[in-house]
Amino acid sequence: MSIHIEAQKGDIAETVLLPGDPMRAKWIAETFFENPKQYNDVRGMLGYTGTYNGKRVSVQGTGMGIPSCLIYAHELINDYDVKNLIRVGSAGSYKETIKLRDIVIAMAASSNSGINNSRFINADYAPTANFDLFMKVAEYAKQNDITIKAGNVLSSDEFYQDEYDSYKKWADFGVLCVEMETAGLYTIAAKHNVNALSILTISDSLVTGEHTSADERESTFNTMIELALSTL
Repeated sequence: MSIHIEAQKGDIAETVLLPGDPMRAKWIAETFFENPKQYNDVRGMLGYTGTYNGKRVSVQGTGMGIPSCLIYAHELINDYDVKNLIRVGSAGSYKETIKLRDIVIAMAASSNSGINNSRFINADYAPTANFDLFMKVAEYAKQNDITIKAGNVLSSDEFYQDEYDSYKKWADFGVLCVEMETAGLYTIAAKHNVNALSILTISDSLVTGEHTSADERESTFNTMIELALSTL
């Protein structure tokens, strides 16, 4: 057992899907896994292991934001020998061409977080996706006629900005959308020489003001999960 995960060694698969919402973790396990077994409910952060097409896989809620995500990623890597961490999260579009429910693959993650300032003094570290995982998802999407967008995303420490239009500067430099975890996930994966990828579904748009409901975000983003599971 680790501090925040009550599983025993061997209870968690080498590949783990990481939604922020623990209820999405429950939905993923019950909808996509064969014979799912719950291994964690510490602090309500649910975790399950099952099989998908005969291959073992887990899902673990991480909560919102880089600090919370890093707690679970650190313990999964160091205490449970997880090798592939795939974030399946929601994001807010920064582009008029990226609509609700579009899929964005994070090739890299910019950030307004100070998470790496103490590691790289007077320098900027660029957290990036694992190439092999990225190519597996891209190839699956191509073979199955699933449209994806790929590029730079912003991992923000703030959900509510003081200035709503501040997103436009990021958009002007090619950032596709905003979320709250990827930069931290890609950094810790690189540090420990494991694989990480963020697959995001657009749940709202800063351009149009459109948004999905909490229920939709919890249990209707099927395509994103299908893509994540294709890495198995």
